[in-house]
Amino acid sequence: MPRNVIVAQAGGPTPVINSSMRGVIETCREFSQTFGTVYGAWHGIEGVLKEELLDISAQSAEEIALLRYTPAAGSVGTCRYKLKDHQEEDFQRVIDVIKAHDVGYFFYTGGNDSMDTANKVSKLAKDQGLDLVAVGVPKTIDNDVGDTEFKLIDHTPGYGSVARYWMGAVQNANEENMGSSPADPVLVLQAMGRKIGYIPAAARLADPDREMPLQIYMAEAGVTAEAMCDHVNDQIKKDGRCIVVVSEGFEVGDIGATRDGFGHVQYSASKTTVAQQVVTMLNDRGLATRGAARGQVPGTDQRDTCAYASIVDLDEAYKVGQQAALIAESGETGYMATILRVPGHIYNVTYDKVPLEKVANSERAFPAKWLTPDKIDVTDDFIRYARPLIGEDWPSVPLVHGRQRFARMKPIFADKKLPAYELQALRS
Repeated sequence: MPRNVIVAQAGGPTPVINSSMRGVIETCREFSQTFGTVYGAWHGIEGVLKEELLDISAQSAEEIALLRYTPAAGSVGTCRYKLKDHQEEDFQRVIDVIKAHDVGYFFYTGGNDSMDTANKVSKLAKDQGLDLVAVGVPKTIDNDVGDTEFKLIDHTPGYGSVARYWMGAVQNANEENMGSSPADPVLVLQAMGRKIGYIPAAARLADPDREMPLQIYMAEAGVTAEAMCDHVNDQIKKDGRCIVVVSEGFEVGDIGATRDGFGHVQYSASKTTVAQQVVTMLNDRGLATRGAARGQVPGTDQRDTCAYASIVDLDEAYKVGQQAALIAESGETGYMATILRVPGHIYNVTYDKVPLEKVANSERAFPAKWLTPDKIDVTDDFIRYARPLIGEDWPSVPLVHGRQRFARMKPIFADKKLPAYELQALRS
């Protein structure tokens, strides 16, 4: 007898997050004897708690196909609400909603915190004797899920696209800097990435032969602000200009930070950005040439611009969604679908599974061996790791009258069967 399905997403979106959802949905449709109605939790786990379940099975095949090129809101949305250990009422509410709608399969797409939630739901269901298969679908532009040996997962869907974004951004910034360097010799670009440096590291993909006067500052490299000033002026003396890519988590003192529901600093929403502080510091310290440092802070366009998506990333995100559905169809619970690189000179991957408890709340650091001795650049080994993930061509983004055509789901929701519920963490 088919059991119903809930798919949900959490955390910041990526250009390929809905490609994974599409992989889950279309694979579930292939196994109609196993999977019943597929529901999308409206804005992640909040949608489960509020019993707001979008009927995805009622949507057209065309809209589902368009999920490939839709960043986030065109599907079921996401949230930053975390289920913490002490929120027992929230966890019980999730189980109650699952029971009320005869849900046998729960897919949760997200990063390390989300895998923790999926793991807790899986264990709680088992403890209560509930027949539920919970599977995690990896997603994060930070690429920080898993282990530093890359044996649990090689890379997370979303990272290849943000890496491609930064390759293009730095290429174009270099053209700007070359043209305006007499007046603006230093251009500071702030990259997302909290305290893990995979995103700023991707700037090197713009210049694998190291011809640009490019410096990269990751939070974990441990370079001081004073040393940064010296490095930049050394570069100016050599080339007359410098492009600085700095992680949003680079230590420059108190930045008036705000935090999201997971407790993570929201750098792009903070009062003073790292880039602004670096620009001020460089100009106050003085540049080794005339002119001034300028700053540029890309925002959420790093993770929501489908035109910059990597085709490799889009395809792999879809296939990891397929893999998640195949894991569920086999009846195995408590796993995350994963991507593993096949050793060899030709890039290739396989899809497998890893226990959720091994990736829950994991935080994969940027390997120290991929930092150059001066800590302001990355090695060729990192380039070899990241280069295949960005693909070889632009995605074919569908257009109607010149405007991008995103998926748009019809607002068809499951009838509510339980009393209204107020999220535990939001109660006064």
